[in-house]
Amino acid sequence: MNKKIKSFDDHVFESSANAVLNTGSPYRSWDMPEKDWSYYQEWNNAVFMHWEVPYEDLKSLVPSGLEIDSFEGKCWVSIVAFTMERIRPAYLPSFSPISNFDEINVRTYVRKNGKPGVYFINIEAGKYVSAFLSKMMSGLPYEKSEISRGNNFYSSYNANKGFRLDLEYEVGPRITKKTPLMIWLTERYSLFLENEGEIYGYEIQHPEWELNDMKIKNLDLYYSIGNLVFDNTPDLYQYSPGVKVLAWGMEKM
Repeated sequence: MNKKIKSFDDHVFESSANAVLNTGSPYRSWDMPEKDWSYYQEWNNAVFMHWEVPYEDLKSLVPSGLEIDSFEGKCWVSIVAFTMERIRPAYLPSFSPISNFDEINVRTYVRKNGKPGVYFINIEAGKYVSAFLSKMMSGLPYEKSEISRGNNFYSSYNANKGFRLDLEYEVGPRITKKTPLMIWLTERYSLFLENEGEIYGYEIQHPEWELNDMKIKNLDLYYSIGNLVFDNTPDLYQYSPGVKVLAWGMEKM
């Protein structure tokens, strides 16, 4: 735990960060970095929607420096809608007008040097300034979308790309016995990106995701990326109340 943090919410914040460091996940197969972490954030009220996709349609969207990961020979793409909260660098407090925002990411599953992780095909944020700063600081492909959410609904429209999501759902009971596929899709502790032909990675740490059954009551969805079109009910979906996350700085792989 970094002992130099001093801010108005130090007590709560340090307790949360310590909890993340001290709560190991049974699904992390390598050690956390020895150096200090760089960012704290919370991914709250998350909706996971997963589709099985053909490898041939996916490979053009993933940099050649990354290996597409598969589960029992099948490839997957997920749309994850959640609320980012309390994001902050290690030495600065969070500032809610920037640190708290709704996000939707489209991700697939990859490996680099044998390490499993995620690759973001598209990321949308509900605030201009948050999208700009997140893209500038992380290198990830953030862009602005009109997003609103409330009690059991999530709505988004990306005028630039024509993407839309209108979802009404009902949260069910906690899933006490996850399937191996659920674990494979959610328990990822690194993410990768390409910048000027080079592959970079971020290490992350969080407790195991708590997942709940979810009933989709209404879904109007359209995402078209390359040869992939998502406009139907996902093959698999769950809800999570969220996780607290620590992230380390970007490193060239």
